[in-house]
Amino acid sequence: MADLNTLARLEATILSRRDAAPDTSYVAKLNARGLNKIAQKLGEEATETVIAALTEDRGALVGEAADLLFHLVVLLAARDVPLAEVMAELDRREGMSGIAEKASRSS
Repeated sequence: MADLNTLARLEATILSRRDAAPDTSYVAKLNARGLNKIAQKLGEEATETVIAALTEDRGALVGEAADLLFHLVVLLAARDVPLAEVMAELDRREGMSGIAEKASRSS
């Protein structure tokens, strides 16, 4: 069964491929096209995930969610933000209500 180690392995794979020749790796091709293209692709995948959640079957949602996570990790890697840093932020928020957490960002 997959677990959070899957995301760590994905991140390692993305990091190992981002500087490869663009004709040998999708990750390298995205990075060669720049941050704007990576962000655009993430936005497209987010939209497709929402549409799948609202209109399609469970399998479609799972597939689109996987695409969304993949492209999020590509974007984080392009900005040199380790997934561990995002996970630490989630850990920091654990047990805090969403209302309280949002209010803490406003101050």
